Amino acid sequence: MRVRGAACRTIWLGAGGLDVEIIDQTRLPHAFVTRTLRSLDDALDAIRSMRVRGAPLIGVTAAYGLCLALRADASDAALDAACRALLATRPTAVNLRWALEAMRAALRDAPQPARAALAYARAAQLADEDAAACRAIGEHGVALIEAARAGRSGRERVHVLTHCNAGWLAAVDWGTALAPVYVAHERGIPLHVYVDETRPRNQGASLTAWELLEHGVPHTVIADNAGGHLMRTGAVDLCLVGSDRTTARGDVCNKIGTYLKALAARDNGVPFYVALPHSSIDWALEDGLAEIPIEARDAREVSHVWGRDAEGQVREVALLPEGSPAANPAFDVTPARLVTALVTERGVCDASREGLFGLYPERSSQAGRARGEDAASASART
Repeated sequence: MRVRGAACRTIWLGAGGLDVEIIDQTRLPHAFVTRTLRSLDDALDAIRSMRVRGAPLIGVTAAYGLCLALRADASDAALDAACRALLATRPTAVNLRWALEAMRAALRDAPQPARAALAYARAAQLADEDAAACRAIGEHGVALIEAARAGRSGRERVHVLTHCNAGWLAAVDWGTALAPVYVAHERGIPLHVYVDETRPRNQGASLTAWELLEHGVPHTVIADNAGGHLMRTGAVDLCLVGSDRTTARGDVCNKIGTYLKALAARDNGVPFYVALPHSSIDWALEDGLAEIPIEARDAREVSHVWGRDAEGQVREVALLPEGSPAANPAFDVTPARLVTALVTERGVCDASREGLFGLYPERSSQAGRARGEDAASASART
C-alpha cells in the first residue's frame, strides 16, 4: 500500500538484514514515525504497547521477535523462553500463537548454528504469505462490493461501514476487511467508507482514516453509535470488519463494539461480512463467548485521549471526573448466526463448521483424527 505516494509495508528488515523496522502506530495519524527493533525485548515492547497491532501483524512481529532472540542465543532453552514471552504479550489474537508454532516447526530439528538464518527466512516467508493472503481476500471480497452495487442501482456509490482498523496497518500489506475496498478502488468502482471512530483507542479515526486518506479512498469518520442510525436510514450497503480470532463454528472475536454493529446490521437487513486469513481461525475452539480470552486493557485508554491542540502539539487529556473508575474490555464476540459470510484467502463461505471446513478440508480430516484419538484415549481410561 502507499504512504505519501510510495509503496510501504508495516514491517520490514533494515539495511543490514538483521534489525527489524516497524511503523510506530501509536504516533499516527499526527506523525509517521518508524522504529527499529534490535532485540527480543524491543519486539515484546512493540507488541505490548501496540506500536504494532492487528492480528496478522502481531503474528509476523512475533516471528521476527524470535529471530532477534536467536541472534543472541540459539539454544533450545532460549527458543522456548522467547516463545513463552512472545505468547504472553497479547492473549486474544490467535495469529500470535499460529506464527510461533510455524516458527518452532521450522526450527525444532535445526542445528543451533543454523537456527537464526532459518528463522529469518521463515519469518520473511510468513510476511510474504500474509501479504498474498490479504490480497486474495481483497480479490474474493470485491465481488461482495460489486454485488451490493448491482443491488442498489439508484445509488452512485457503494457505502461500506467498517469498525476499528482492519486495513494494511493491521497486517503486513493490504489488510483484511479493507482489502476488498482497496481492490474495488483500484478497479475504479465508486465507493465510500464509513469509519467508526472505535473508542477507546480510536483506531478507526486515527488509523483507518489515515490509511484511506493516504490511498485516496473517499471516507467519513463517524461516532461509534452512529452506525445503527445510518443502517436504519439506508445509508449503508454492507458492513466489512476483521477478526482477531474466529472459532471453528464461525463465531468472531473482534474489537469491542463489533457485536453491536452486527446486531444493527441484522435488524436492518444489511449484510455483515467478516474478512480474515486462515491464521486467524482457531480450529480448536467452538464457542467463542465461552472459550476466547478477552483482553482487559489499561483503564487509562478509556479515561484519557491523545489529540493535537490548536498549537499543533500532540497531548494527552483526561476525559473523566477524577476518581471515576473505568473498564476496558478490548474485544467482544459476535456469534456466527449474525455473520452473513466469512471472506478468506480461499473464498467466501458461511460462518459455520461446514462453511469453513469446506474451504479448508485438510483441517476437517485433522480434526477428525484428533477427535478419534481423544475418543480412543477416553475408552482406554474406562
